[in-house]
Amino acid sequence: MNRNHFIIPALIISLAAIIAITILAITVKNIKSEDQSINTTGSAKKVIVSDLGILRGTLSVEAASPKEAYQKLQVEKPIVISYIKNAGFKEDSVEFQTVNSYANYRYDQNGRQIGISSYSTSQMISISSTDVNKIKDVSLDISSLVEQGVSFMVNQPEYYYTKLGDIKIEIQAEAAKDAMTRGERIAEATGRELGTLRRARMGVIQITPENSNMVSDQGINDVSSIRKEITAVVNADFSIE
Repeated sequence: MNRNHFIIPALIISLAAIIAITILAITVKNIKSEDQSINTTGSAKKVIVSDLGILRGTLSVEAASPKEAYQKLQVEKPIVISYIKNAGFKEDSVEFQTVNSYANYRYDQNGRQIGISSYSTSQMISISSTDVNKIKDVSLDISSLVEQGVSFMVNQPEYYYTKLGDIKIEIQAEAAKDAMTRGERIAEATGRELGTLRRARMGVIQITPENSNMVSDQGINDVSSIRKEITAVVNADFSIE
């Protein structure tokens, strides 16, 4: 019997087995690579300086009748306006809210209402300016109006950064870049290469006073300080090769 009849089929079977094993090895390697990934968290921080300040306060008066209270308010309002103008603010930077009036009641020793003792009238006044330092200075001094017999209760000034939309996009991009850099270092340390981005999740933006360690799951939007820090966090999954 011719030996070639046995050798040729054996060679074909062996070659087929080698090819099958090679394909299987490549497939397993690809599946393994696809299943492996790196999860990293990147962050970015930037200092921003408020470019808009708002100061709100309430002018209050008290008198024996609603009419007298309103008239007294109209007498004291020009004193406040004069103070604001002398502080360097233009008239169009001042806004007046609705006048509110209410009665103050008298009560006996048992807590029962027995009549009206007086009437109070108040009006909120707000000042806005791009000169945030001037807003700060006025907030510290405007209570001195009491020396002129004017009761003006000032609120904590508020400071805003009006270009926040643009800076949010920029800071999130920097955080994503930081996440990728961290992933590259981890992959390099293990002798691998960073692959494509599989998934990215943006964390909430934190806007806090400068050098603050405040953080919140819902995010923070500080309006109490002129200088602030905006922080963004990005969590990303990368494939590795």
